[in-house]
Amino acid sequence: MVHNPEQDFVLKTIESRDVHFVRFWFTDVLGNMKSFAVVPGELEAAFEDGMGFDGSCIEGFAAASESDMLAFPDPSTFQVLPWRPQSNAVARMICAIRTPEGDPYEGDPRHVLERMVRKASELGYSFIVGPELEYFYFKDAQGTDVLDHGSYFDLTSLDSASDLRRDTVLTLEKMGIPVEYSHHEKGPSQHEIDLRYADALSMADAVMTYKQVVKEIAMKHGVYASFMPKPMADAPGSGMHVHQSLIDLDGNNVFFDADDPSGYNLSATAKSYIAGLLKYAPEFTLVTNQYVNSYKRLQPGGEAPTCVSWGARNRSTLVRIPGYRPHSESACRVELRSPDPAANPYLAFAVMLAAGLAGIEEGLELMPPVDDGAPLGCSRHEHRARGVLPLPATLGEAVELFAESRLMRETLGEHIHDYLVRTKRAEWDAYQGIVTPWELKRDLAVL
Repeated sequence: MVHNPEQDFVLKTIESRDVHFVRFWFTDVLGNMKSFAVVPGELEAAFEDGMGFDGSCIEGFAAASESDMLAFPDPSTFQVLPWRPQSNAVARMICAIRTPEGDPYEGDPRHVLERMVRKASELGYSFIVGPELEYFYFKDAQGTDVLDHGSYFDLTSLDSASDLRRDTVLTLEKMGIPVEYSHHEKGPSQHEIDLRYADALSMADAVMTYKQVVKEIAMKHGVYASFMPKPMADAPGSGMHVHQSLIDLDGNNVFFDADDPSGYNLSATAKSYIAGLLKYAPEFTLVTNQYVNSYKRLQPGGEAPTCVSWGARNRSTLVRIPGYRPHSESACRVELRSPDPAANPYLAFAVMLAAGLAGIEEGLELMPPVDDGAPLGCSRHEHRARGVLPLPATLGEAVELFAESRLMRETLGEHIHDYLVRTKRAEWDAYQGIVTPWELKRDLAVL
């Protein structure tokens, strides 16, 4: 059998590093990590023919009557897992999922992003993203007992998780994932680690690895890490702000225009891209904010956006133009602030790119920016009174906007679109039947 260089590297590394198991990683439609282990002797066949598994066991995959699936490992994603013993080591590769006929499986989220990245490439663009993922450390998974009461950037005994973040960053770097920043966030026991920007597919792989590493290192330290969007009512929620830009075939940032009369250094392409994000945000919010709990974060009064808006220094806008280096081409980008870290990154990046490209293709005009002092913390009723379109207020609203979206159906494909509509309607229906402690405390004794 003739191997490509990446496959040869994998096989040689397995032998030199005493790797005894290779875990094949992939995600279900909701972004939950799935895995099974393969012994090294099976890898040559796996590269050539894939490894079979029962797709009916995976959320959002095939029905039992069409359950045979093949996982094809991507050798470029090979890494030895640093948190496992280095004797009898364990490695991982991220997989593409295909049908027995060898076709890409329509329910594979990674394939959805690959398809959108390919469309961007055909238009002459590379899609570059840099996400900021926030999360909480709790004493265990049974409650929300925090480890500290620190706040933004604290470097004192209040930030008791400094060692946790350090170990996490070092582990990520051992796995080839560069980190830009790590710091304490605003909420008690809330933290953020920002990954260095990369192409969207590599970054989606990195986000899935990042979330796994955060949880593994937390477990090693005897605590629990949660990416739940809003685990505590009296603390800020956790977001996944996604910085993004388009690069042309010559390596130029097509978002940058030094002569932009608005002063934002944004090209006409960038403005249409932003307009696409704004136009289609209500339709893609189900993907970037996919749980009932996600909408507890998207409430007035905080820094999470609640309406369709953009600006420069106002952190309550849906799209923000970072101004750290305002006249730098390499730093020119837009930041989408609505997504949360519980989203499936493959699907989230795909719908963002689809919306931005649609804005370019449709030649959309960008609405005026929101002034820095504008009151974005007002209610959705006040937004509507001011003529500002609100984001969906609940999962129920989001799923119905998503269900009617032609762009979302085209981007995700019929299989994933229909699955999300069906599953998320069921989640919303189940939630509406729950009687909460808040209702009992408020009404039981007086009604």
